[in-house]
Amino acid sequence: MTKNIKELSPEQREELLSTLKTRFEENMNRHKDLEWAKVQAKLDTNPEKLWSLHEMEKTFGEPDVVGFDESEDKYIFNDCSAESPKGRRSVCYDLAGLESRKKHKPENNAIDMATAMGIELLTEKQYRALQQLDNFDLKTSSWVQTPSDIRELGGALFCDYRYGHVFVYHNGASSYYGARGFRGSLRV
Repeated sequence: MTKNIKELSPEQREELLSTLKTRFEENMNRHKDLEWAKVQAKLDTNPEKLWSLHEMEKTFGEPDVVGFDESEDKYIFNDCSAESPKGRRSVCYDLAGLESRKKHKPENNAIDMATAMGIELLTEKQYRALQQLDNFDLKTSSWVQTPSDIRELGGALFCDYRYGHVFVYHNGASSYYGARGFRGSLRV
């Protein structure tokens, strides 16, 4: 019998839970009125989600709880690193963008990386909501989910936070920069 590769060792699990609990307790402004014990209970029954959080942590996303969706009975984790996660920068928006590059192709793209991690890119709305909790991406930018009509024309959207405001920009989906990555979201 082969071991599921999307499973953490007991040591990895305990280390991750400890990190997540500490971050949760140090940043209560992100999740007022929520309790860590209830979050952990959800994580305990969803080991595949714990694996995804480990992937977020491993790529320097610093995932934390940013809300609770009562209608779905799910906690929402977002990357809360001060800047776009270091381990997810210098990527095109998606595979089509990556394949359209003639020269200097990056190693990966945001959509495929997120899918492999079991997470989704933030939407523009989610990105704006995240900025209400703290100031993120003061020096970097993050790809966000792009509407299909923009994507069909070759474009993709990204956001950053400057001058006290969220800015939404466009670029070709094939572009990539050392200071642009992506932030993910996970529902548990």
